[in-house]
Amino acid sequence: MLAWCLHLLIVGLLALTAVRAVADGRAHAGAVVAVTVVCALVYAAGPVLPRVRRSRWAAAWWLLCVGGCWLALLALSADGVWVAFPLYFLQLHLLSRRAGLVAVVATAVAAIAAYAAHQGSFGVPMAIGPALGAAVAVAVVWGYQTLYRESEERRKLIEELTATRADLAAAQHTAGVLAERERLAREIHDTLAQGLTSIQLLLRAAERALPDAPDNAARYVDQARQAAVDNLAEARRFVAALTPPALDGTTLAGALERLCATASARHRLTARFRLRGEPGPLPTAHEVALLRIAQSALANTVQHAGATTADVTLCHQPDRVTLTVADDGAGFEPDLLPAPDPESGGFGLAAMRARVHALDGTFAVASRPGRGTVLTAELPLAPTASPASSTSSTSSPSPASPTSSESEAHR
Repeated sequence: MLAWCLHLLIVGLLALTAVRAVADGRAHAGAVVAVTVVCALVYAAGPVLPRVRRSRWAAAWWLLCVGGCWLALLALSADGVWVAFPLYFLQLHLLSRRAGLVAVVATAVAAIAAYAAHQGSFGVPMAIGPALGAAVAVAVVWGYQTLYRESEERRKLIEELTATRADLAAAQHTAGVLAERERLAREIHDTLAQGLTSIQLLLRAAERALPDAPDNAARYVDQARQAAVDNLAEARRFVAALTPPALDGTTLAGALERLCATASARHRLTARFRLRGEPGPLPTAHEVALLRIAQSALANTVQHAGATTADVTLCHQPDRVTLTVADDGAGFEPDLLPAPDPESGGFGLAAMRARVHALDGTFAVASRPGRGTVLTAELPLAPTASPASSTSSTSSPSPASPTSSESEAHR
C-alpha cells in the first residue's frame, strides 16, 4: 500500500509539472512534457525489473537514472522541485543507511539550488521546504526501519521460544517415557522375573520328588501355585502403581520377617530376620524400596550364591534406616560383573542401586569368591531428594519377587 502511494505521488507530481508548463504557455513546455514522459518511463521500469528489488547495486543505478531525468526536468521547470520529496523516500528505502543519507542531502541541495536559479535569487525560506522535507523523510523512514527491525527480532524470538517450548515438551515426554520404562524394568525384574524363577525351581523340585515322594512333590506344587498367586497380585499392583501386597496391613519389619519365612519354606535356605533399633514410621517410598531390595537380594542368593543361610537385618536410627542382607554363598568379584544384558539378566544390583540413589541413599556390595556377599542399603529419614523423585518412587511399586511374602489370593 505504501509503495503504491509513493508511485501515485511521483506520477501525479510529474503530471502536474507537465500540465502547468503547458497551461502557462512556457517557452520550453514541449521539452518539459518530453522530459516528464521520459522520467515517468524510467521510473516505471524500476518496479518492473526484478533486479532492482533484489540488488542494491541495480537499485542504485536505477535511482541514478531517475535522478538524471529529474535534474533535467529541474533545469527546465521550477515545479520539478516537488518531485524531490518522494525521491527522498526512494533513496532511503533502496540504498544503505549511509548512502541513502548522502543521496537525500545531495537531492535537497540540488532542489534548493535549482529553485534559487529559477527565482534569480536565494533566500533562507527557499531552503526551508526541501530541507524540512528531507528531515521528515529521514525521520519517517529510519523510524519505520527501526520498528521493522524490532518487530522482526520479536518475531524471531517468539519463533525461538515456540521451538524451545516444543523441544522442552518433547524432552519431558521422552524423559517420562524412559523413567516409566526404567520403573517397569525394575519392578518386573524384582517381582515377575524372580517369581517365575521361583516357580520354576519349585516345579523342578516337585519333578525330582516324583514318583518316590509324592507328598513332597505336592507341597512343592502348592508352593509354586502360591508363588503364582502372589506374583499375579504384585503384577496388578505395580500396573496400578499401588503399594506391594506384602506391605498391606503390616510394617516393613513384618513384611521382611514374612519374606524370610517364605524363602526358608520354599527353598533350601535358612533366612533369618533381625530388627535393631527403635522402629518408627517410614515413608512409603522407603518401605517399598527396602522391601524390593530384600526380595531381589534373597532371590539372587537362591539362584546364584548356593548359600545355606542368609541374614536380613533392618536397623533403625534417628536419621537413617539401614538394610543389610548377608549370605554364606559362593561370593563373587563385584568389579568383574558383566553389564546387564536382556538375555542373561544381571539387572539386580543395578536396579537396587537405582532405587537407593533415587532416595538419596547409599548402596554398597561387599563380596569375595568363597566368602559370601553382604549388601547394604542406607536411606536417610530426611531425604533431600526433590518432591518429584520422591513422588515417583512412592507411586511406582513393583510386582512380587519369587521370594516375596505370601499375599491373599483375592488381591
